[in-house]
Amino acid sequence: QCVLVAPPKGFFFFFLYTYLSTSDMGEMTVNGKNGTCADFAPNAHPQKPKHVEERGNWATKAEFILTVMGAIIGPGNVWRFPYLCYRNGGGVFFIPYILFIFACGIPLFFLETALGQYTSQGGITCWRKICPLFQGMGYASHLIISFSATSYITILAWAFFYLFSSFSAELPWATCGHYWNTGAYLSFHLPFIHGLPPSPTPLPPHFTRHRVLNISSGIEDLGSLRWELVLCLILSWVICYFCIWKGIKSTGKVAYFTATFPYVMLFILLIRGITLPGAMDGLVYYLYPDLSRLSDAQVWMDAGTQVFFSYAIGLSFLTSLGSYNTFNNDCYKDCFYLCLLNSGTSIVAGVAIFSVLGFMTYEQGVDISEVAASGPGLAFIVYPRAVAAMPMPQVWSVCFFLMIILLGLDSQFVGLECLMTSLVDLFPSYLQRGHRRELVLLAICCTCCSLGLLLVTEGGIYLLQLLDHHVCSGTTLLLLSLCQSISIGWIYGTDRFYGNITEMIGYRPHPIMKYCWRYITPFICFVCILFNFYVIAFTYVYPLWANILGWFIATSSYLCRIKADSLSERSAVYAHVQWGFVETISIRSWNAPRISLVQTGINSIY
Repeated sequence: QCVLVAPPKGFFFFFLYTYLSTSDMGEMTVNGKNGTCADFAPNAHPQKPKHVEERGNWATKAEFILTVMGAIIGPGNVWRFPYLCYRNGGGVFFIPYILFIFACGIPLFFLETALGQYTSQGGITCWRKICPLFQGMGYASHLIISFSATSYITILAWAFFYLFSSFSAELPWATCGHYWNTGAYLSFHLPFIHGLPPSPTPLPPHFTRHRVLNISSGIEDLGSLRWELVLCLILSWVICYFCIWKGIKSTGKVAYFTATFPYVMLFILLIRGITLPGAMDGLVYYLYPDLSRLSDAQVWMDAGTQVFFSYAIGLSFLTSLGSYNTFNNDCYKDCFYLCLLNSGTSIVAGVAIFSVLGFMTYEQGVDISEVAASGPGLAFIVYPRAVAAMPMPQVWSVCFFLMIILLGLDSQFVGLECLMTSLVDLFPSYLQRGHRRELVLLAICCTCCSLGLLLVTEGGIYLLQLLDHHVCSGTTLLLLSLCQSISIGWIYGTDRFYGNITEMIGYRPHPIMKYCWRYITPFICFVCILFNFYVIAFTYVYPLWANILGWFIATSSYLCRIKADSLSERSAVYAHVQWGFVETISIRSWNAPRISLVQTGINSIY
C-alpha cells in the first residue's frame, strides 16, 4: 500500500520540498519519464501523456526472429564469405572462423540483444541506464547507420537495374554487338567493397562499366546522373519507407516475406548449381583445406572481421530490435540459433556460388582463380556471365538478383527502423503523437535519397568505395565493440549484468560469457584494430583531398559526445538507480531497499 506523505507546513518548506522532488538529482523515473509515488506502486501503471502511443512489442516471437534474420543475413553472406573461404585456405578457414564466432560473435550478439531487452530502450538511451558516459557509442553507431543507409542502398539500385534487364528476350550482357561494347576485352574490376583487394578479370564487363555505371575518369569528375539508376534508387527508398512507416507493426509483417523468400531463391540456385557440369571442381576449390594457411595472420584477421561484419555487431541493430521483446523472452537461446543460422547460410551460399564458378571454368577452360571475385564484382560481373551460359538464363538471373534485392532490402529497412527507434526513445512525447513519426521518417528518407544521388553519377563508384573504406569498414565496428565490452565488462560489471539477465530469462547463462566480455573479446578487438591500420592499394589512386575527406567522415563518428567536461562526469560511469524493463520497474522499486538517489559506487545495488 502506497503511503502519501504530506508536504511540510509553511510556504518556504513547501517550495523547497517541491524543488527537491523535481530536481535532476532527486527525481525518480519510469522508462525515462518523471514518476510519482503512484507510478511505483505494485498495481499501478506508469502515467503517460495523453494521446501518446504505446511503445509496443513484437506481435509474435517469430517477428523478432525473422527481423533479426533480415538484419544480419545480407548480400555479404553471398558475395563476401565464399570468396574469403576460397582465398584463405578453403576448409581451413572454418577453424579461425568458428573460434571467432564463439569468442566474439555470440557473446557480443547476446550482449547487445540482452541490453535492449532489459532496458526496453533503443541504441542511444539504453546507455543512459547502464553507463551514461558511454552514451556517445549510441550516437556513433547511428551516425554509421546513416552513412551506410545512404551508400549501400546504391547496390540495391544496381540490383534492380539488373533485375529489370533480366526480363529481356536476350540478356544484354550475354552477347556483344551493343552500342556500349568497345570491341576489346577489358581488364577491369569494380572498386571493391569491405576492404578486399581487387583482382583483374579476363571477362568483358562492358555492360557494367559502360551501360550501367558509365564510369568516369576519377572522383574529381562526377559527371552526370545515371537516370535509370536514379529511378531505381528512388524505388528502393520508397519500398524501404513503406516497410517501416508504421514501426514494428509493419516491419514485423514485412519480414515474413523478405527474410524467408531469399532462402527459397538460394535453395533453387543451390540445386541448379550442384547439377551443372564442373560443379564439383568449384566445390573442391571452395572447401579443400590448405593447412599451411593457418600460420598466416591475414587468415585470422579476415575471419575476425567477417564475424563482426556479418553479425551486425556494434551498429545497435540488435539493441533496438531486442528492446521490443517481452521481458521474459529467452534471448540467450535466440542468439545462439540466429548466429548459427547466419553462419550456416554463408556456408550454403558458398556452395551455391562456387558450384556455378566451377561450371564457368569448365565451360571456358580457365582456372577458377581467374573468375573468383568478391563483393559487387561477383554479383554484377562474374555470376551474371555464368548465368548467361545456362539454359533459360533469364529465369536464373531473375532468381539471383531477386535474392540479392531481398537480402539487401532487409538490412536497409532494419537499419532505418533502428534509427527511428532511437529517435522516438529520445523524444517520446513528441514523436509518439499523431503522424509525427511517419513525417520524420519521410524527411530522413528524402534527405538520404538526395545525398545518395551523388553515388549514382558517373563518378559515384569512387565515392562509394571511399565511404566503404573509411566509414563502413570493419575498423569502426571493432572500435565500438571494444567500447561495449569495456563498459559492460569493467564498468557496469559482468556479475551485475548476469543478475539482470537472470531476472529476465530465469537462469544464468554459461560463465564463459563473462570471461569473453571482460578479457577475450576486448583483447581480440584491440588486436584486430591494430592490424587493420595498414595502407590498402586501390586500382585507382585517390587524390589527397579525397583521402582527407574520407578520414574526416570516418572520425566524425568517433568524436560523438553529449556534454562538456564537468565534475558531474564523475557520476556518468554509474548506472541509473531505476532502470530496466518498464513493466518491472514498479515492482523492483517497491521491494528494493530505500537507498540514496545518488549512487556511491559502481557496485551499488538497486
